[in-house]
Amino acid sequence: MTAMVTSAETVQETGPATAGPRRPWRGLLRQPLGLLSAAYLLSLVVVAAGGTLLTPLDPEADDLARTLSGPSAAHWLGTDRLGRDVFSRLMVGSRPTLLGVAEAVLVFVALGVTFGMVAGFVGGRTDRLIARLGDLVLAVPGIIALLMVLAVFPDNNAAAMIAFGVISSPSLLRVVRAVTLAVRNELYVKAARLSGLSGPAILRRHILPRLAGPVIVQVSLFAASAVLAETALSFLGLATPETQGPSWGNMVGEAASVISVDPWLLVPTGGVLVVTVLALGLLGDAVHDLTVGRARGTTVRPGRRRRTAGRDPLPDALTPAAEGAAAPLLSVRGLTIAFPSPEGEVAVVRGVGFDVAPGECVGIVGESGCGKTVTARSLVGLLPGGGRVTAGSVVFDGCDLADLAGREVARLRGSRIGLISQEPMSGLDPSFRVGSQLVEVVRRHHRLTRRQAGVRARELFEMVDLPDPGSVARSYPHELSGGMAQRVAIALALAGEPDLLIADEPTTALDVTVQAEILNLLRALRARTGMAVVLVTHDWGVLADLCERAVVMYAGEVVEQASVSGLYHAPRHPYTLALLAANPHLAAVGRALPAIPGTVPSPSAWPTGCHFQPRCPYATAECGAAAIPLTTVAAGHDARCIHVDRLVAR
Repeated sequence: MTAMVTSAETVQETGPATAGPRRPWRGLLRQPLGLLSAAYLLSLVVVAAGGTLLTPLDPEADDLARTLSGPSAAHWLGTDRLGRDVFSRLMVGSRPTLLGVAEAVLVFVALGVTFGMVAGFVGGRTDRLIARLGDLVLAVPGIIALLMVLAVFPDNNAAAMIAFGVISSPSLLRVVRAVTLAVRNELYVKAARLSGLSGPAILRRHILPRLAGPVIVQVSLFAASAVLAETALSFLGLATPETQGPSWGNMVGEAASVISVDPWLLVPTGGVLVVTVLALGLLGDAVHDLTVGRARGTTVRPGRRRRTAGRDPLPDALTPAAEGAAAPLLSVRGLTIAFPSPEGEVAVVRGVGFDVAPGECVGIVGESGCGKTVTARSLVGLLPGGGRVTAGSVVFDGCDLADLAGREVARLRGSRIGLISQEPMSGLDPSFRVGSQLVEVVRRHHRLTRRQAGVRARELFEMVDLPDPGSVARSYPHELSGGMAQRVAIALALAGEPDLLIADEPTTALDVTVQAEILNLLRALRARTGMAVVLVTHDWGVLADLCERAVVMYAGEVVEQASVSGLYHAPRHPYTLALLAANPHLAAVGRALPAIPGTVPSPSAWPTGCHFQPRCPYATAECGAAAIPLTTVAAGHDARCIHVDRLVAR
């Protein structure tokens, strides 16, 4: 989801289909057993495809004068009981065996991977239904199922092997489901959802590559068992009888029937099975190692019209827009968010309300645990852990996001609403180059060819002031510094040309110099694009640097909101005053650092009345008598406190 290129062609090379080095099979050269196994299996495929064209002798030609003869110059592996050349028959007999194995593997992978990914990614009833069906199939004895199929389709090797793939697929389904359940909770998958990628696109681009290692191991083991299963059925005369031509299975059966007369005949027929099964296992192990190694090693266009005019006026709520001001782009009213717990749903945010005008930057400030990030993520429908909006509205450009279905909100994410997380590296898929990831997001939101998307990606990287875009585009996330990763995350957020950008503590993990660069970048992007910004932070310096207005949250409630200047010079809530006083730069040398006594209470332990009263030096018995409303204390300045007069006097 990130692309930076010295030319459009460079980005095209690192497009969505690119997932690492161009020639990963070169790694087999460093694994002799894997290379030898691959060469052997490839030769088997060539022999099976060539059939009688490649055999030194006619596999059906009888020579009754040389029955059951040992290896010789004329017959390299000897002859069978009718004097037919064993080597030629093994070559021709590989076709039905390998074809049956290919059919079984194809069904095994198609069913196991598809249903496993769907079950793990969708979850809920779909997951339970697929899991129950898989358990039901596994409960059926395999040999009984194969015999039933062969009773309906006698001597049909294809039907038997397809049935074998079906009854074996639940074992792969379980593995794929388990991996998908783990991967879908990765932050970069959530970032992909936020960027507007559809479910199938996320499965294909970000989950399927992570399944490669486990799937390859399971497929190699299954292919080996499929070789033995096909051989066993042919040995019993149920799948490929001798009348239909040679197969490894019926050749083993023939060798078994004459073992007391000529034990040698079992050596080449049994030996080719042993070597094939061993080669499949070794190749699967080698490719798995290669796959895991790769996974570890790895200006806005003018003319877009802002849809802010001509909307119906929003109803009065906690913080109505100033009279004569432009209609807000985002209006949050009475927002209440709850999460499930053993005791039932617990509200973690209650009655939150604020407005964001087009082009305005509004900051949300407070200590950790006050509900800032939960509030921000609720705006884009990305509440974790089963959280949901239980009351209130989130009106964005005339649409109440709280009432929209998940797919409708997903259409806004990444296109009209972007998000920058506080940990940018977690939003990047470690398996793909960053250039490939940005190109993918650009193409998701704009109908562009890969070349056009590459050009657009370069513009985005230049817009966020990334040095040497081509080099960064070819880099994996782990090769980027924190500042570069944050710029990449900003480029991703801008790919859909959003009207509203939500920045969740975008400078927390950066050093002071890089913080200043990112803040300057955000300020310049606002001026260039005209987008509105909701900034979540606990840093008053960042707040003053970027925001015009600020919302102070404590224990799930808005306790004060006003212009940044108003909060700095005339705070009207004890919590705001305490936050400002806790600035470590104001501490005298040799004195203890200023701090607010106590901690933010958990949602299940919120006190009655004012949530801040246990830590407030102004608290009285009246503060805990009933809920404190948010009231207007001055023009454009609201506070949730009954002791405003005492703060004014102070």
